[in-house]
Amino acid sequence: MAENIAALYENGVLRPLSPLKLRENQTVYIQILEIEPDVDRTEIAIQNLVAKGILTPPPGYSDIAPPTEAERKALADKLGNAPGKPLSQIILEERGQL
Repeated sequence: MAENIAALYENGVLRPLSPLKLRENQTVYIQILEIEPDVDRTEIAIQNLVAKGILTPPPGYSDIAPPTEAERKALADKLGNAPGKPLSQIILEERGQL
């Protein structure tokens, strides 16, 4: 299991900023990567609170990146070539306007 976590180094000890999925006395390898000073510590704190279930993200919040322009175009092309009637035509038929 590989997991990336943020930790704080204080008084000679690394303290994880979020819970770890480890068994007691489990040995692990640690790779130290410095966080750039401009990292938003508020966002890290919010992510940790969400992970612990203390904070609920606001409605509509997602950590999934939006699709790129190329991905949107590819999806539009694929949907444009889908078999069957266009949705607008189906709606008009159901309303009895065709």
